Amino acid sequence: MKHSTRSLAVAAAGVVLLGAGTNALAQQRTPLQTIDYPPGYETVSVIAELEPGQCTTRHAHPGIESAYVLEGEAVAKFDSKPDQRLVAGRPLQFGQEEMHNVCNTGTVRFKAIAHYIVEKNKPLVLRAP
Repeated sequence: MKHSTRSLAVAAAGVVLLGAGTNALAQQRTPLQTIDYPPGYETVSVIAELEPGQCTTRHAHPGIESAYVLEGEAVAKFDSKPDQRLVAGRPLQFGQEEMHNVCNTGTVRFKAIAHYIVEKNKPLVLRAP
């Protein structure tokens, strides 16, 4: 399986600026690898990190996300289902194009390893309208 250029694109966008009120917050995404598989899709692996008190903007992904929390705790908020508490040592999943955001509710950095299986040639993150 061949690595694609998406790794470079994810690396170039390693810090995704996100808005919260008038303060700009940053979520760090460190690319690990991207493979062209299954056909028509890419599997992208990253380390995602949020500082205490930090939130992502509402967004979705053009495929599924499966992750494992390495450190910290957070809350995932969804448009279509109850909030989900995320804690170290637990897995999490987000469905295709499932609108959500994540807020670090702990006192230490939230860190997870995330794997996305997304449609090829689509952006990894779809911003909420």
